[in-house]
Amino acid sequence: MPTRSEQLFTEARQHLVGGVNSAVRAFRSVGGTPVFFRRGEGAWLEDVDGRRYVDYVLSYGPLAVGHAHPEVVRAIQETAALGTSFGAPSELENVLARSVKGLMPSIERIRMVNSGTEACMSAVRLARGYTGRDRILKFQGNYHGHVDALLVQAGSGVLTLGIPGSPGVPAAVTETTVTAPYNDLEAVREVFREYGDELAAVLVEPVSGNMNCIPPVPGFLEGLRELCDASGALLVFDEVMTGFRVSLGGAQERFGVRPDLTCLGKVIGGGLPVGALGGRAEVMDHLAPTGPVYQAGTLSGNPLAMASGIATLDVLGREGAHAAAEAATRELVEGLRARAEAAGIPLSTHQAGTMFGLFFTETDPVTGFDDVAAADAERFRHFFHGMLEAGVYLAPSAFEAGFVSTAHDRVALDHTLEAAERVFAGLPR
Repeated sequence: MPTRSEQLFTEARQHLVGGVNSAVRAFRSVGGTPVFFRRGEGAWLEDVDGRRYVDYVLSYGPLAVGHAHPEVVRAIQETAALGTSFGAPSELENVLARSVKGLMPSIERIRMVNSGTEACMSAVRLARGYTGRDRILKFQGNYHGHVDALLVQAGSGVLTLGIPGSPGVPAAVTETTVTAPYNDLEAVREVFREYGDELAAVLVEPVSGNMNCIPPVPGFLEGLRELCDASGALLVFDEVMTGFRVSLGGAQERFGVRPDLTCLGKVIGGGLPVGALGGRAEVMDHLAPTGPVYQAGTLSGNPLAMASGIATLDVLGREGAHAAAEAATRELVEGLRARAEAAGIPLSTHQAGTMFGLFFTETDPVTGFDDVAAADAERFRHFFHGMLEAGVYLAPSAFEAGFVSTAHDRVALDHTLEAAERVFAGLPR
């Protein structure tokens, strides 16, 4: 008999494109049927067939305090009872803005939006409007949402599906987008030598989370800052994924590099759709209504998303909370690596705060797109399904980072590592 997930996926394909509303959910790169979930609590998910899983996807990052945290749920419920959206200002926008600015001093002004894609799109427009230049530099394997101008050598779902760009994006839209290998500062210097006075911005994931999890090599981010300062280009950190995960103050705090603009999302929504663009007041004030660069959104700063974000950052910011989650991530990664080694399985790993990456390769460390592309995707596929069967939910793609929350306790970690030991032992050599 088919499972309930299989039945629901059969029905979904009659209504939704590919049966899903976001491409990576379709399990195309790992095979099999997507799991349909009905509830989450803490570090655990329960599917529609009643099976439970330790969750390391966490809605691709935003659930930094776990599923259905009581304080987050209560904040959403109490706010919803007062109204879900006004299309007008509310005090909650001020509260979340103060919280974000307190954690990221590079942000002097902030604009709430509805997604990370929207934040990155707005950052590009603002950078061009502020500098009067058109060219943007991005990096291979970095993904900044499905913005036309940035869907060039992107990561995550684009890599998973094997699409180098996308039909429907005119060449004229991307001709001002320049790419360079991530973590290759000499290649970036070459770009600046050729286009320096034409570059409006350098847009980078300070820790790449869309070709799995790859931290910057020493000097890379610092080099970007120096090159931007010398040329007049803006340095834009896409911290949609890394913000409040790599550290409470994001990658910019951990690595000590101050960007001109920061794109945020994920955690500041606590599970609801939200994003933000923030940075130097001088630059941000070029946005309408104080400046000529237009940006707007009817649901931007809506009360539900603001309340969820406020509660999430409050819980995450309590003494020892983030440090404990980071320690759990370290134990998980070290435990997985040790068990893979004991089973004779080459496994390279990375950790950045509460983000982690697993790569079935002998290359160690993994530093860029070519390393990720050369990893053993077939072995990952077997590992993914083995862990899924054992009650551990990982992202259904070798190009996605993993995440740990404050709710991942001893029980969740032990379950995961015991499952991994069995699965590693049964992987094809």
